[in-house]
Amino acid sequence: MTAPAPAPTLELRQIQKRFGSVQALRGADFTLGTGEVHALLGENGAGKTTLMHVAYGLVRPDAGQVLLEGVPRAVGSPRTARRLGVGMVHQHFTSIPALSVAENVALAAGWPVTPAPLRRRVRALGERVGLPLDPDLLAGRLSVGLKQRLEIVKALAAEARILLLDEPTAVLAPGEVDELFRVIRGFTESGGSVVLITHKLDEALAVANRVTVLRQGTVVFTGPVAGQTTASLAQAMIGDAELKTAAVLTEVKLSPREASSVPGPALVRLEALEVPREGGFGIAVRHASLVVHGSEILGVAAVEGNGQRELLRAVAGRLLPIRGRLEVAGPVAFIPEDRTSEGLIPALTLTENVVLGSHPGDPWLRRGRIDWSLARHRTTLLLREFGVVAPGPHARASALSGGNQQKLVVGRELVRAPQVIVAENPTRGLDIRAAADIHTRLLAAAGTGAAVLVYSSDLDEVLRLAHRVVVVARGAVLPVAPGATRAQIGELMVAGAR
Repeated sequence: MTAPAPAPTLELRQIQKRFGSVQALRGADFTLGTGEVHALLGENGAGKTTLMHVAYGLVRPDAGQVLLEGVPRAVGSPRTARRLGVGMVHQHFTSIPALSVAENVALAAGWPVTPAPLRRRVRALGERVGLPLDPDLLAGRLSVGLKQRLEIVKALAAEARILLLDEPTAVLAPGEVDELFRVIRGFTESGGSVVLITHKLDEALAVANRVTVLRQGTVVFTGPVAGQTTASLAQAMIGDAELKTAAVLTEVKLSPREASSVPGPALVRLEALEVPREGGFGIAVRHASLVVHGSEILGVAAVEGNGQRELLRAVAGRLLPIRGRLEVAGPVAFIPEDRTSEGLIPALTLTENVVLGSHPGDPWLRRGRIDWSLARHRTTLLLREFGVVAPGPHARASALSGGNQQKLVVGRELVRAPQVIVAENPTRGLDIRAAADIHTRLLAAAGTGAAVLVYSSDLDEVLRLAHRVVVVARGAVLPVAPGATRAQIGELMVAGAR
């Protein structure tokens, strides 16, 4: 006999929402049971984040109802949502870098800022939920994993009974993902409920009790995770024909033997390179020597905070080395890890964001002036070529889903046919098809002679893409022997990590 579904703690009924000409939600229904983890899946732009923003009061629906514990509620703002026991951990971090961990928690929860008692309270909360944090550290100095931990602690500090998690594992290392899942299970075992928005289908299968799939703003499947597979969920997300296309794309790969048989010229050369930490305190990269050739994809594997970020940014021209030799052929394309703080200005239009990334020689730059008509035309072509779903070049970047924002950043960089491409977590938060498309574009760039350096917190992604892999550990660049297994590379990463 099938067990009865848990009593609903959150219900969204027939939610509709339109942004300009884009219908984001088309009568979507969603039910979250008490004590369950409910995975919310769908392609980029399917409406997942918008639906949860309705539940959290960030977006007002055009039609539909929000019910908490069976009672209709007008959730008009995040403050109201928090008061009703709903907390949200956003895909992009919301902490204020210049404030301490304790101050950020106090700001989110409305706690009094009395230094000593506040530090004790934050420390005690972190230890109680299994996410310890140093309350005195500045949020801006935390690693990506600790920033994600802070976001969850902030939500729990407001005594949330419902947690809405939007791509919480996108930039976490495998060990940090396991730690997060342990916290999620503990939260639900104590009576809390969790919505997990994710593109990682294996994670949904591992941690969720039930799953709902959205496609183009409509719920196409909802039910228990039991009996589902990554293939069945992917089919629900993108359909049969599109699934076959994505499957073909993910298998397109230049083999290491093919890449090394005709090595291109050396386009990146480092000798005894030393690079400072981004914050300006200490050295992040020590005596690094490396050569990357044209037609090669170099995969960078590392545990967060070991200097890989500074290494890549030195190659991309974003950080000046302290000493050593660095030669990089131009033009250089840079795909940053955080699209909303480094890749785009959300409040500006897509055309303005494309122009902000201008390089000498771009066609809309004429005698020191911008030809905005031509810039809009070129942006329209870019949207079409890279499959960016948007109302048009006049739309604000903030109106796009995270995946479409990422495709815009990638398109803006690759459309110039760069000689060197530096990519940090290039498929962060992307669905199967969009990730496969970006992989294919990076492989194609290498195929036409570019040198590609790619770092991903997902080691499997590095291994799928790279012709050659290096590990960055304690600021040193360590070569990986050809044929090394995933486990061997993982051991090298952990053994050398800080």
